[in-house]
Amino acid sequence: MTITITAFERSPDGGKGLARDTRVRWALEEAGLPYAVRLVPFVAMKAPAHLALHPFGQIPTYEEGDLALFETGSIILHIAGRHPGLLPADEQARARAITWMFAALSSVEPPIHDLTTAKILEGDRPWAGARLPLVMDRIRARLEQLAARLGDAEWLDGAFSAGDLMMVSVLLRLRMSGLLDEYPTLAAYVARGEARPAYQRAFAAQLAINAPPG
Repeated sequence: MTITITAFERSPDGGKGLARDTRVRWALEEAGLPYAVRLVPFVAMKAPAHLALHPFGQIPTYEEGDLALFETGSIILHIAGRHPGLLPADEQARARAITWMFAALSSVEPPIHDLTTAKILEGDRPWAGARLPLVMDRIRARLEQLAARLGDAEWLDGAFSAGDLMMVSVLLRLRMSGLLDEYPTLAAYVARGEARPAYQRAFAAQLAINAPPG
């Protein structure tokens, strides 16, 4: 059955790989799975047809036969659990890799998302100047903990897994802030993720949609 995912018709990041469909594309590329992409205009994201797939009117969604999923964590866990390349065969290593997926989404991404909110959506509020340093301190605290755990290892727990895919995807959102550069081991870790051929294919596919006509 054909896998179909949804993506922004025109991504807010201009194709820099930060839109969350890139994570799903990357997982599909790592698993070697062909897929189709249905582009969704912003106005259509709140229409009944899309809300039937994603009740919060966001992207991406995943459709395969009668199955429809939303939320990148759920989608990538589904892909990783059914196709080799993203989760270890060993039961305990598999559980640890899934734990790192949840850690990326539940412990590391929330303060990073707060930074985007503080800068873009709340930047003109009178209290924004006082809030921003607090948000950045919370991010640094998480990065220090993550860097300590990673140490000199190539990946978070042995071989590359869906946990690394999710963590790298989350950390990429820090690149423009310069915070990632304060932690060389994490910056190198992200660079290793970006260098994977599957990521390169996913990034190129997302960029191609958003590149200005030549």
